[in-house]
Amino acid sequence: MKHTLQITIILITLFLLTQVVGLATVNKYIEVEKKDGNIVINHKDTILGPQPEIEAKSYSAIPIVIAILIGTVIMLLLVRFRLGKLWKLWFFFAVLMTLAVSFNIYIARAYAVILALILALIKVLKPNIIIHNLTEIFVYTGLTIIILPFLNITSAITLLIVISIYDMYAVWKSKHMIKLAKFQTKSRVFAGLMLQYAPKTTKKKVRGTSNKKNAILGGGDIAFPLLFSSAVMENLILNGLPKNIAFIQSSIITLFVAIALTILLLKSEKDKFYPAMPFVSAGCLIGYLVILLI
Repeated sequence: MKHTLQITIILITLFLLTQVVGLATVNKYIEVEKKDGNIVINHKDTILGPQPEIEAKSYSAIPIVIAILIGTVIMLLLVRFRLGKLWKLWFFFAVLMTLAVSFNIYIARAYAVILALILALIKVLKPNIIIHNLTEIFVYTGLTIIILPFLNITSAITLLIVISIYDMYAVWKSKHMIKLAKFQTKSRVFAGLMLQYAPKTTKKKVRGTSNKKNAILGGGDIAFPLLFSSAVMENLILNGLPKNIAFIQSSIITLFVAIALTILLLKSEKDKFYPAMPFVSAGCLIGYLVILLI
């Protein structure tokens, strides 16, 4: 087992919380109406402005993947030139933006920005495990709301497959994903869920070192299943299901992804890195298959 059983349970619980809160927030965000006898989903304006109207959604996975690759190259440059402060600044604005988008679904715009600003500052300047993980719940919700207008079932599945292949290459072959994870952890500004604990088998602490271990789940491993389940939920609504029923059915995907991640964490070995996206994608696709069979 990669981590202790207690830490594994907490990490999976946080993942489930992130997915359920995110999917419920997306469900609250979208508007459903009928036009000329057809069901239409409207993506309301966010705090960032009007949402785009995309016609060829089936091919939208391509620009999303390109954007991810560009972001990865920028991150590698920051690591190469040890620009930790620039990474923190980038991270701060990303957190501020996504938190504000999420909070604005529930509270007025001005309050959403103020709350997002306070939490983003604490997250970057005075990081602690509680604030870090609680804000991560809403960070990926905001990200999903921003990206969702670009997706349908076809592009969401394509995205899962491509990212899974990329994740395997980045962890097992080039290993640059491991380098990025270590860079973020060292800078105490990590995109994803993170827990710290002291293993029971730890030997006597050496001066100047820390015996604490990190249990992490990367941001992509949280964002992509939420994006997929949200795309499935919209598809169910477009096929005539009420919003509340579509939410419940699409939550099946969350359950299967949680099972897949649990298997990964239980079967993986200590001090080794594994690409989680193949397991996440398998959980997503199995969950979607179950929904189709219902």
